[in-house]
Amino acid sequence: MWCEHLTRICCNGGVNSLVSDFNESEGVLLFANMKFMKLGSKPDTFHSDENNVRYVASELSTDVTVTVGDVKFYLHKFPLLSKSACLQKLVASGNEENNDEVQISDIPGGPAAFEICAKFCYGMTVTLNAYNVVAARCAAEYLGMYETIEKGNLIYKIDVFLNSSIFHSWKDSIIVLQTTKSVLPLSEELKVVGLCIDAIATRACIDVSKVDWSYTYNRRKLPEENGNDPNSNGFRSRPVPKDWWVEDLCELEIDLYKRVIMNIKTKGILSHEVIGEALKAYSYRRLPGFSKGVIHSGDVFKYRSMVDTIVWLLPAEKGSVSCSFLLKLLKAAIILDSGEMAQEQLVRRIGQQLEEASVNDLLIRAGEGEDVMYDVDMVQKMVKEFLMQNQNAGFESEENEVQEIRRPGILTDASKLMVAKLIDAYLAEISKDPNLPLAKFVDLAEMVSCISRPAHDGIYRAIDTFLKEHPGISKSDRKRICKLMDCKKLSVDACMHAVQNERLPLRVVVQVLFFEQVRATASSGSSTPDLPRGLKGLNIGSHGSSRSAATNPEEDWDAVATAEELKVLKGEIVALRTGNRIGGSERNGGDGRFSVDRAAISKMKGLLKSKRIFSKIWSSKGVQGENSGSDSSESLGSANPEEAKSTPSRNRRHSVS
Repeated sequence: MWCEHLTRICCNGGVNSLVSDFNESEGVLLFANMKFMKLGSKPDTFHSDENNVRYVASELSTDVTVTVGDVKFYLHKFPLLSKSACLQKLVASGNEENNDEVQISDIPGGPAAFEICAKFCYGMTVTLNAYNVVAARCAAEYLGMYETIEKGNLIYKIDVFLNSSIFHSWKDSIIVLQTTKSVLPLSEELKVVGLCIDAIATRACIDVSKVDWSYTYNRRKLPEENGNDPNSNGFRSRPVPKDWWVEDLCELEIDLYKRVIMNIKTKGILSHEVIGEALKAYSYRRLPGFSKGVIHSGDVFKYRSMVDTIVWLLPAEKGSVSCSFLLKLLKAAIILDSGEMAQEQLVRRIGQQLEEASVNDLLIRAGEGEDVMYDVDMVQKMVKEFLMQNQNAGFESEENEVQEIRRPGILTDASKLMVAKLIDAYLAEISKDPNLPLAKFVDLAEMVSCISRPAHDGIYRAIDTFLKEHPGISKSDRKRICKLMDCKKLSVDACMHAVQNERLPLRVVVQVLFFEQVRATASSGSSTPDLPRGLKGLNIGSHGSSRSAATNPEEDWDAVATAEELKVLKGEIVALRTGNRIGGSERNGGDGRFSVDRAAISKMKGLLKSKRIFSKIWSSKGVQGENSGSDSSESLGSANPEEAKSTPSRNRRHSVS
């Protein structure tokens, strides 16, 4: 009868505030009729006074006092001893001294849980819900309220309640699991924790077609879900998402959350993307400041354990979580001083999907005591992991070539190009740090120099930013950093910026001017011829390693181009271009494309060998001295005020995006 009544109540009204009429049990009713015949009716509740005393209103005087914590219960022996093996022993052992007083200091759930058990013994109405059922179950276990003592005892009935109601309710299962922590380790020994975890995991893995829209209690329903949307026509237009359960599980502490996720993964039903989304939601909810890549002050040990656990729970499949989320986890792990193993695992995972990252994601603050602003070494490790995917694929392909071709770890040209552009942009950002060593910049840039890029505007922008923030670097260092750039691969806008850039060495400006002229006169405009033999000596070996470049004895070409030099060179190129357009077409009957190119190259050779241009350069240097890369054109001392006025200013220069 009780089970049917309980099932009916659960189905109609839920179990969040369930009232179970345990006194309808035949055994309890018989007991009530036998013991309280003099009263005309059995007691229905406990009363209390201002002295923390709980008692039963009855004409029958109490004969035992049970002290639980700081609360005293004045009760009757017979109803208690008839259902509790523990109280039988306690009363029996106290006969010699004082059998009217019993001390229970360590009962699970404290006075509230004991009161539930005592009410059951008296046959009173007991209110059980998801918040107190575990404490009541553990208290009943402590008091020994087994079936061997009396049929239909409290332990049996609570177990029926848990299995028939609580474990079938999504919300109540989560609440019950949270309450188990207050009664550990007994709740673990009674397998309540394990049963609750399995119930939650099972519910999370069911087919979404069987999930009702009341699936979560942490989400506000949309108008169409409540039937208030006039456009819904009474139908629910939104399907239940596969990750419907992730927000509710964020209520759990990390140790219980870990066990639930492990149980879900073990079942092998949900995809790794859904599990990854659950971990992401938990991180954003439980780690303060995580969304901004920081961790606010608090319990460092707690947050460190949380981050380490989330890293450990990450699905092994690539793409189960975003690269941005992995980088936020890495930043949190660094701030919280997590173990090297967790950080190495994150770096490895980030490297495998580095093409998804953004520059902001990669801006990892350097540790305390460091001179530099950002941790460039960590990014180098990520790039190394990214590039190693091809190497690993090459080693494995010897054993199984057919399957290796389909292996997702092999890098595509598109992903490599994305990473190259990402690192170029990252270098431009970190170059704003005046303390960034040149070696760190060059080493990171050279790691992606093997990746072919159609344009070198990104690395040019990074180089220009570095030179701007580090005006005092030597000629050799300036030459070394400029070798990272291929002048032939600069866009028109970048060339326009470079030919007016007073931070670049003179040889770089000459190369840019030459390639710009050749590109302007080439018929196709899609490819640029190599430097003529006469200019080979000026080639600074761009797009190559600075260690293998040949040394040019003409050190003056490595000096910074002055405003006067830029002006003269630009004027010569303009004159060269104008002359070629006129003479070339006349000499070749209107089609002088090939002759124009040859004329341009020949004229450029003469330009670079011309004593007139060299005398201008040398005289300019003699007046100004060697320029160390000042950022402002006004700092360039010019002998002619009119020439200084004509020098392009920084405000009018084209920025490279």
